[in-house]
Amino acid sequence: MAVDVLLGLQWGDEGKGKIVDVLAPKYQVVARFQGGPNAGHTLEFDGFKHVLHQIPSGIFRQEVQNIIGNGVVLDPIIFKKEIDGLAKYNLSLQQNLEVSKKASIILPTHRLLDAAYEKAKGDAKIGSTLKGIGPTYTDKISRQGLRVGDIISPNFKAKYDALVARHKGILDVYQFEYDLAAAEQEFFEAVEFMKQFNLVDSEYSVNNALTEGKTILAEGAQGSLLDVDFGSYPFVTSSNTVTAGACTGLGVAPKNIGEVYGIFKAYATRVGSGPFPTELLDEVGERMRQEGREFGSTTGRPRRCGWIDLPALKYAMMINGVTQLVMMKVDVLNIFEEINICTAYKLPDGTITEQLPYDLTDTQVEPIYETLKGWNTSLAGLRTFESLPAELTGYIAFLEEKLGLPINFISTGPDRDECVLRGALA
Repeated sequence: MAVDVLLGLQWGDEGKGKIVDVLAPKYQVVARFQGGPNAGHTLEFDGFKHVLHQIPSGIFRQEVQNIIGNGVVLDPIIFKKEIDGLAKYNLSLQQNLEVSKKASIILPTHRLLDAAYEKAKGDAKIGSTLKGIGPTYTDKISRQGLRVGDIISPNFKAKYDALVARHKGILDVYQFEYDLAAAEQEFFEAVEFMKQFNLVDSEYSVNNALTEGKTILAEGAQGSLLDVDFGSYPFVTSSNTVTAGACTGLGVAPKNIGEVYGIFKAYATRVGSGPFPTELLDEVGERMRQEGREFGSTTGRPRRCGWIDLPALKYAMMINGVTQLVMMKVDVLNIFEEINICTAYKLPDGTITEQLPYDLTDTQVEPIYETLKGWNTSLAGLRTFESLPAELTGYIAFLEEKLGLPINFISTGPDRDECVLRGALA
């Protein structure tokens, strides 16, 4: 068996949570490999809407083992709130949820540092969710962070106090005012709460499952274009969101990677600052935002909206080794009589290219569009490819030709049942 990987190909918010939930019956293990509570995976089923931030999206399937991997940065406070929010579903969380001892812990002072750094940037701010993600990964890389396994260590408090003292010194330099007492009390209560769960060496869990022939799905957060190495730096997240991140974030050898499901929206969105070549700053963009309910599941911030960007999409497919494509939120385009597709960029010197410039932040590119006729009708109740409007199947065929891969999953609505499966997924 192999570890299949599911990740986003744009700037995040592609709808990964729904797809994990839909695919979960095929898998015995679902493992989250990077990111933190700055990501929100929204799932809708049976008339309910639920947003997960750190817990893998297979959690609603009782028979699925869910693993929070070592590549994740975990906030104990948000973890407790997530678990409390799941209580109404009567899930066996002590049995089917494992947390890596090597996952880094987000402290209350990491959040303060995040806010201090962002404030100091002024107009050049990144657009951080202020969840403490960047500072936590900073401490991890500089080899001074705390990990989940430390909470069961007899000297955890001493380790905590030493790290917080360093953080306070930095906050003083930034002259950042704060009140830590309430957050610390909530933090230590959450840490005690976490101790009742399965804290494990998750690399053994994953590799033992492989040896036993179990089916495993690795779930990413954010999107490929926010990858710290390959995204629109510096407007990126602090981890590797691409397929390679599944190897380091779970302890999986590259040879054990199987299918790579690449998820993208039928259009494009972005939250926060950073380049967005096809962004629509007009009525069309606003209609797209309202129709798609494009507001951050973690922050509530309005998402920037634009037409689909094929140069960016093909770049993400290349670095991830995508084997199957998943297209989300097709129904959002139901209202448009015409649909634009960015097929190339025009650079400042007039050059036409299908490649992403090294620095998309400082290189102004002009999107070159091709226009197709929209289907301009509801997709409600349509469950087979043959039942889709001809204009939509034409849009899909156009994308498949340009991208060189079949689109085997088409999401036609927010609920887990609103989708069309083709090929290997049918």
